[in-house]
Amino acid sequence: MTIPRYVVGTAAEATRILHRLSRTGWHPRAGFGVPPLGAPMASHLVLYGRVATLSSSAAAATAAGRGLGIVAIADPSTPPGRALLAALESLGPVFRTEFGHENSGDMMTIADGHIDGQIFANLLPEQRALLGRLANGETIATAAAAEYLSLRTANRRIAQARSQLGVRTTREAVLVFLRQRTPE
Repeated sequence: MTIPRYVVGTAAEATRILHRLSRTGWHPRAGFGVPPLGAPMASHLVLYGRVATLSSSAAAATAAGRGLGIVAIADPSTPPGRALLAALESLGPVFRTEFGHENSGDMMTIADGHIDGQIFANLLPEQRALLGRLANGETIATAAAAEYLSLRTANRRIAQARSQLGVRTTREAVLVFLRQRTPE
């Protein structure tokens, strides 16, 4: 499972991402405050909010470090935005959009047949290769062998790709791959 880490430019983008995440089992909660160590936390918790100060940046980074999902509205050209990006990138992939621009045509739900192009671009080359082979009708076992991967590793890579793309099934991931590969 890939933990979602987003730095977006507008509240509208954050809302779209949170809706998609909630459909895939994540539980959104406003603010970046986390319970003290040892206190119970809900699984699949994603925190969201605006990061405009260094203290809110530190709180979001702490939450991400504790394994929580993050959807932050931040300007990466400011000190809080740069600090947040640096902290999140040290933990894994960070999906970002341009600050202050409404990308309503770029970010739609899977039901509309589109995903954020940045998310698709952040898939590992192995993940894209496996999805490409599956799109061409190969089985996972055949695709794994052709890519010199064990079946277990191939299944793990495909599961990670599903999580990153915000879909539940491999079939949906392949459909997203086909729609991104061939413009309509």
